[in-house]
Amino acid sequence: MNEKKNFPMKKLVLAGLMLALCQVLPFLTGQIPQIGGMLLPMHFPVLLAGYLCGGFWAALVGFVAPLLRFVLFSMPPIYPIGLSMAFEMAVYGLVVGLIYPKVKDKGVLGVYLSLVPSMIAGRLVWGAVRFVMAGMSSSAFPFSAFLSGAVLGAVPGIVAQLVLLPILVQGLRRAGVLK
Repeated sequence: MNEKKNFPMKKLVLAGLMLALCQVLPFLTGQIPQIGGMLLPMHFPVLLAGYLCGGFWAALVGFVAPLLRFVLFSMPPIYPIGLSMAFEMAVYGLVVGLIYPKVKDKGVLGVYLSLVPSMIAGRLVWGAVRFVMAGMSSSAFPFSAFLSGAVLGAVPGIVAQLVLLPILVQGLRRAGVLK
């Protein structure tokens, strides 16, 4: 078969695998919710989907993952956490998937050049969505809550992403899975 005709199917299958990982990985940290909130287990497959499948598929995985997890397992709570996560993670996948093809020839530096802007953009979108939702429900979402939720509480997950994702992406490139 022509590889070009199979390529959309390959992206679909990889996106499905990443979506499945988004459902399963939180079980590893779910017994202690504070740890799960710090390690961000659903973010890894979404970011990886950006490298493997491109922006469209990764954004779709990112948006659907927390909503599907709520439907299947009632976690995360849909409002405001699940909805804000859906937008945040869609942006992660979209930004990585759009930037990485332009910088992939730079090796590990290219991974960081796509990962860091994605992480910043996703967190900014998360904060904006939380701010809008707080306004709609007549509650407050101060800047201190943004800092706490987007940065301070997520430091272990951010560090893990900055360490592990470049290793994973480079390994996938060497294995020929990622071009």
